[in-house]
Amino acid sequence: MKEGNFLDKVIEYEQQLDSMHKQFREIIGFVAKMTEENHSLQLENHHLRTRLNELDLESKAAADKKHAQRMQRADVGEGVDNLARLYNEGFHVCNVHYGSTRKGEDCLFCLSFLSKQNL
Repeated sequence: MKEGNFLDKVIEYEQQLDSMHKQFREIIGFVAKMTEENHSLQLENHHLRTRLNELDLESKAAADKKHAQRMQRADVGEGVDNLARLYNEGFHVCNVHYGSTRKGEDCLFCLSFLSKQNL
């Protein structure tokens, strides 16, 4: 191999090494940036999951409260239905004559009581 040819090859390899070194530094910078962004996104994801769990618990508590209120209303509604059935069967449901037979006529006390309960 000639000396001029050898020097040209060494210079060419040196240029290639410089180019690869620049590319390597760019890759290192890109990896550092992606690692930082990944860490930031993991923190944000953690905070969002925590907040979502809090909202789920609040939502479940509100739903449980509404369900309990509905059940309580249903219980009251069932009792009123039973009283209305008794009234239709001919018995008083008012506090004045409770349990006695109506003898076919309407009782204003019973009707007033039943209308208040249906509100």
